[in-house]
Amino acid sequence: MGTTVNVHEAKTHLSKLLVRVSAGETTTIARAGKPIAVLTPLRERPARGVPGRNAGQIVIHDDFDDPIPEFDEYT
Repeated sequence: MGTTVNVHEAKTHLSKLLVRVSAGETTTIARAGKPIAVLTPLRERPARGVPGRNAGQIVIHDDFDDPIPEFDEYT
């Protein structure tokens, strides 16, 4: 569960708040008791795909795009 701090406290203790946020805690910053901002930890983005990473692992046969033979369901 997160904590709520006022703007003055947030400015005074920003480094400490960032340590807590980086540990997964959410902190709400309020002015005159009204929430105005939320500090939340960033999620890591998944690594982007690398083109050609699976080279040689996928086989596409020469007849891949040949027409499909007719299907006779009564044979």
